[in-house]
Amino acid sequence: MNSVDTKQFWKFSPIPNIEESNFNKILDRFFNLRISGLTRENTQNALDGRLLDYEGPVLLTIKTGTIQKDDIPGIEEVIDRISCLKGRNNYTKEAIEHMRNKMNQDEVGYISFEDFHTRGLKGANNGQSDSKEDTWAIYAYNKGVHSEEEDEAVETSRGGSHGVGKIASNAASDLNLMYFANCDAEGNQHLGGTVQLIEHTYQNQSYRSSGYFTDMVEPEPYKTKFYPFENTFHEVFEKKTRGLKIIIPYLREEYDNEKEIIKSVCDSFFISILQNKLEVIVNDNKITAGTIKDYVENPDYYIQQLADIKTDFTPLYVGTYLNEKPRALTVSDGVNEYQFNLYFRYDESIPKGRMAIVRTIGMKIEDKKIKNNVNKPFNAVLIGGAAEDAYLKSLENESHTELSYDHIKDPLLQKRAKKFINNLSREISNIIEEAIKKNNPTDGPMNTKDILFVMENQFKRDLSDTVSAVKIKGKSLVKMTTDIPKKKKKSKTNKKDGSEKKKSSVKKVKSQLTADNESGIEPERDKYIANTEIVERLIVGSSEIVHFDFTDSKEINKEVTCNISLAIIDGMGIEYADEFNLLNNYSRVIDGTTGNECKVENNIIKDVSITQGVSKLKLELKNNFNKALKFVYYVEV
Repeated sequence: MNSVDTKQFWKFSPIPNIEESNFNKILDRFFNLRISGLTRENTQNALDGRLLDYEGPVLLTIKTGTIQKDDIPGIEEVIDRISCLKGRNNYTKEAIEHMRNKMNQDEVGYISFEDFHTRGLKGANNGQSDSKEDTWAIYAYNKGVHSEEEDEAVETSRGGSHGVGKIASNAASDLNLMYFANCDAEGNQHLGGTVQLIEHTYQNQSYRSSGYFTDMVEPEPYKTKFYPFENTFHEVFEKKTRGLKIIIPYLREEYDNEKEIIKSVCDSFFISILQNKLEVIVNDNKITAGTIKDYVENPDYYIQQLADIKTDFTPLYVGTYLNEKPRALTVSDGVNEYQFNLYFRYDESIPKGRMAIVRTIGMKIEDKKIKNNVNKPFNAVLIGGAAEDAYLKSLENESHTELSYDHIKDPLLQKRAKKFINNLSREISNIIEEAIKKNNPTDGPMNTKDILFVMENQFKRDLSDTVSAVKIKGKSLVKMTTDIPKKKKKSKTNKKDGSEKKKSSVKKVKSQLTADNESGIEPERDKYIANTEIVERLIVGSSEIVHFDFTDSKEINKEVTCNISLAIIDGMGIEYADEFNLLNNYSRVIDGTTGNECKVENNIIKDVSITQGVSKLKLELKNNFNKALKFVYYVEV
């Protein structure tokens, strides 16, 4: 095997002609996942490589920094190759131009992922090998392949399955460049790497798109074999303890975000961390079972107000997992039944319902939306056992971010997978419905006056459409007909421009001066009556929650605050404007968005906040409050 003094560090396989002129499409997929995809893949790799006889957690250190270009092994060869690339479409031309703009910096940013208490890669001294035991060869030289464990239970628990995650590191580099340093059980230290370009011509010879940082020998004519370099390079590339270290130079600017790296670790591996399977140090920030709450409960990292949590659900998941007792859940794919532990929380303050599906290794697969329940107030964490893990693993997409059946080729297995995913949603939907009924019991006999009023008026309208009037001696009589004419459909388009005419969710009423305005202090306000379909009202215990959705109201949705008043309406639809006194019926009125108490003046709730077209009120009931009352709501802006 040649020494590291070999002048050529990067090897590309020669080809007769250029046939493929595009970059690897998987680069785009992982580039779109950004820092979360990169962190997820390399953290999962560290967990997969854990020492089997070690009971403690895997330790992963993630560091960001800068390095001099001249300290990057073989970088001039990569630059030479990029200089000769030719784009044959707009996308490749743009990508190549970006590489050329970045490649000549004297100092470049990098990120590294170094794991401890892990096995590292085996068989580096064997070089390019077909043996399943030589994991160095699989990781270094094979695409779309991941090494498989001899122990079936260990293999099942592993996060990797598709073998494409290795390219996530290349996608994080402006030059599609990554290195990996390895120290095996015998203390052997080697350095490898890959660069993802396009097929190109270099010094009158055409080459494949992938380059390998490796030495090469020719055991016989027209046949080559790769061997790794012994690691004697710059300290950034060192790995002196058993395990693997991934180094990505020319780190893209959008990836260099310590806060997002920490969030990504917490988002995808909160269960691993809480179960003491994993500890992560991001520069000087240590994330362990004892410190993870310092991050997920920190407003600098995550939104803490439940009402505002709509995308980052990790604080909810951590709370649900730590505070809720698991319940057994059985889900069938039509042939087999799978047993899960479900940690379930129902809370009226939660605006978006999601369920974290987690593998036994502790890695979250997805924030699953439950059909028809995405806006229900729940949070859940689902974890199975070994059989469940194996099945979930078969359903994961390539980036480990979603359960899917689209990639399954066998039609019978695909059908079973689709049934499993649908049954999972159905089972969770039943649990959500059960929780809603339990937390919102009917309060005595149902008041049907409103229903009867609507039915009576509808009956009158239908009846009038089916009769004709005749005059006898000046009196109007009704002549019944037996034919029921079909109701004419109203046109949904504006006759002038053909555009769809949407009914406003609020109706303007006669403007009135507020009490303050009579003295000239406050300007006149526009007053609207809110249609019933935009108001949701719920009484839970001694509190009443009212939700106003003004998103379809151009008159209100761009306002920051509004005043709200209400009036009693009876079963016949008659309004009694001055019959209900807010202060006599509510002890406190709280803005559901800000948590601040609202001021009530002249029977009007003042300065209710509007956030993204939505207002929320929480009203604390007095003992004399009549829960059977119906209201109509007025909004002033």
